[in-house]
Amino acid sequence: MGRIIDRNELLEVVKQSRASGKTIVLANGAFDLFHVGHLRYLRGAKELGDILVVAVNDDESVRALKGNNRPVVPLEDRMTIVAAMEPVDYVVPSPDPP
Repeated sequence: MGRIIDRNELLEVVKQSRASGKTIVLANGAFDLFHVGHLRYLRGAKELGDILVVAVNDDESVRALKGNNRPVVPLEDRMTIVAAMEPVDYVVPSPDPP
């Protein structure tokens, strides 16, 4: 299992992590045009627990929130960028608005 997972894999990660006494933190966002503020947000979120899961909003939800010319970066690329960040343990796509 890599860092980018689906919701079913996430349920298993959460189950196993809780069973071993770990704290799970969920961060959420569009992460379109990733910037230093995003990294600071993720670092701060990681400090709150053991496992940081980041839900990256899908293209449709970003478009609904930010307009028809967004996202600039497609979902798969945004998830890959977020997964490459040091504080992040897992990334999951999300249809919910940021």
